[in-house]
Amino acid sequence: MFGSDKKDKAMSKTTSQAGTGHSLNTFAAGTEMEGKLKTTSDIRIDGHLKGELRCEAKVIIGPKGSIDGTVKCQNAVVEGKFKGTLEVKELLHIKESANVTGDVLYGKLVVQSGAVISGTYNLHGTGANGQPASSNQAKKVVEAAK
Repeated sequence: MFGSDKKDKAMSKTTSQAGTGHSLNTFAAGTEMEGKLKTTSDIRIDGHLKGELRCEAKVIIGPKGSIDGTVKCQNAVVEGKFKGTLEVKELLHIKESANVTGDVLYGKLVVQSGAVISGTYNLHGTGANGQPASSNQAKKVVEAAK
């Protein structure tokens, strides 16, 4: 009545458009979790996570946030504490307030002055000796293609 159909259609269109936007998951300070977590959206950790995190987007560890365990993601920004295995396919940005300990694999790395880092740091596709980790595999693929 009185054009409510048009109004309802406009509202549903606005709602669906808003639903397609970029989303961010947040672990607030004081939140603690132990276990496995998987997300397709960005996630910000301001609490504590112990376990495994798989993220198809960006992981942000806030200044008071911490993760103990394994993280695999596209991009990461670390301002807080990380201990474990960190695999970042693209850009890993370690800020001046960060403390990162463990085995780290990255595509690109930015470490700001003041950050505390320890462990092994390797570029994707390289081994501990700096040589390509998959050179033998690459040779096998080339030979198989001939």
